[in-house]
Amino acid sequence: MTTPDIISALNPVIETFEKLNVSYYIGGSVASSIYGMARSTLDVDIVTDIQEFHVPLLMAHLQEEYYIDEDMIKEAIQHHASFNLIHLATAIKIDVFIYTGDPHQQKTFERRLQDRIVENQDKKYFFPSPEDIIIIKLQWFEMGKRISERQWLDIIGVIKLQGKALDLQYLQSWGTKLGLNDLLLKAFKEAGFELEK
Repeated sequence: MTTPDIISALNPVIETFEKLNVSYYIGGSVASSIYGMARSTLDVDIVTDIQEFHVPLLMAHLQEEYYIDEDMIKEAIQHHASFNLIHLATAIKIDVFIYTGDPHQQKTFERRLQDRIVENQDKKYFFPSPEDIIIIKLQWFEMGKRISERQWLDIIGVIKLQGKALDLQYLQSWGTKLGLNDLLLKAFKEAGFELEK
């Protein structure tokens, strides 16, 4: 999957969310590649607060360019789950996660940053802050029984690249609330930084 392919698969979806005034952020390895070490990815993750009344317009805007299932979207919204879209031209899968309202996700929306995927690009997208990317990926790493090397390397990459610019107090506060401080300490140590216990 190339960066131009990712952009061509993402843009119609993001532009539709913007037309509908739907809040979103792009997460996953696309986000960690922006603020950490770039790596290839098999899909794109978006978190959004889309509501059921948006679905007809979402279908109207995207059904020509994507495989899109209206019932799957409505079910995902009702259960605060996820649905996917497949961009027909590139076969890129976009996983859309419905906003659950949990406290960290709420804070992630409040702290979103706008940035480009490539430097010479005009369009900017919403991403989690580097700190929130670390916390989100630590949660996924924990949920995956701590075996995903890709998730772990993404976390290390963000810490290495952002380094002393990271808000350590914020990270440790959420690490404590979410029971992730042991992983946080380990990640910082592997990245070459020491966190106070």
